[in-house]
Amino acid sequence: MRWLAAGFLVSSFVFGAGAVVAQTSWEMPTEYPETAIPGEGVATFAKLVNERAGGRLTIRPSFDAKRGIKSAQMIAAVQKGEVAAGDAFAGALGAVDPLFGLSSLPFLATSVTDARRLTDLARPVYEKRLATFGQKILYTTPWPASGIWSKAPLDSAASLRGLAIRTYDATSTAVMNAAGASAANLSFADAMPKVKDGSVVAVLSSGDGGAGRNLWDFLPHFTEVNYAMPISIATVNLAAYEALPADLRQVVDAAAKETEQRQWSAILTRLDENYARMRANKVVIRTDVSPDLAQALAKAGKGVVEEWRRGAGADGAAVLDQFEKK
Repeated sequence: MRWLAAGFLVSSFVFGAGAVVAQTSWEMPTEYPETAIPGEGVATFAKLVNERAGGRLTIRPSFDAKRGIKSAQMIAAVQKGEVAAGDAFAGALGAVDPLFGLSSLPFLATSVTDARRLTDLARPVYEKRLATFGQKILYTTPWPASGIWSKAPLDSAASLRGLAIRTYDATSTAVMNAAGASAANLSFADAMPKVKDGSVVAVLSSGDGGAGRNLWDFLPHFTEVNYAMPISIATVNLAAYEALPADLRQVVDAAAKETEQRQWSAILTRLDENYARMRANKVVIRTDVSPDLAQALAKAGKGVVEEWRRGAGADGAAVLDQFEKK
């Protein structure tokens, strides 16, 4: 047995029928449940590779941050070889580089068409930046549009004042604070104990993420503010990928392409599926956002987008400009 780069790639050799077959195992975690759309992506990718690699490459998925790695830590974990691959929420990766916060900018891409276009425009820039961390993109996963889960109804801008809300990146934290809330940037793993003890009474998330955590047990209201349609990014350590024989790299590439197609197709019906499950669990869904609430959020978001533009560098600004040309 040999170890490559701190153990992310384990190879053994099995002797049989006169041949020597190298076997490689990759660990691939995500902080989200297997039932959330990023979890489904990891499970799909693993299944496809495991079925097609003839036992020579095995993907071992893990969910719910069981590996102890949250999204903001995923790039470092893959870079260091703690794991070979991983799925991470792109907004959280903004802590590594502001560029990755692009997809979660407020009220920029709020439809599947816009989210796909923004992702396609940004992908070469993401790839370039990830290469500096020794990794490459496997596939992207879109999230349904983010709304606000809350303990009490959000029926006006005044409802935001002092609201203890979980946000998912630095940008959304700044937006909610600017709109009058008391926001904290927390991973779901860190947020759930606070939701359960009542110190957090609202959560910025999609119906998908909230449903995956059974938020309806604590926050029975959902306001469809269509804040953003962010993405998650699945990456692989470049050294681990390049160590594979050419035919196995083709298996990985084909599985990644098929997983991405599956993820972007699944999102088209995901909102209706989520809403049906939420209503079955007694969630009150508000789609008619009050004008003053919408205005307060839009005003808070505008300044944050311009601040992101200044911090994301020339590459990020160029993608944003190109997207805004429509």
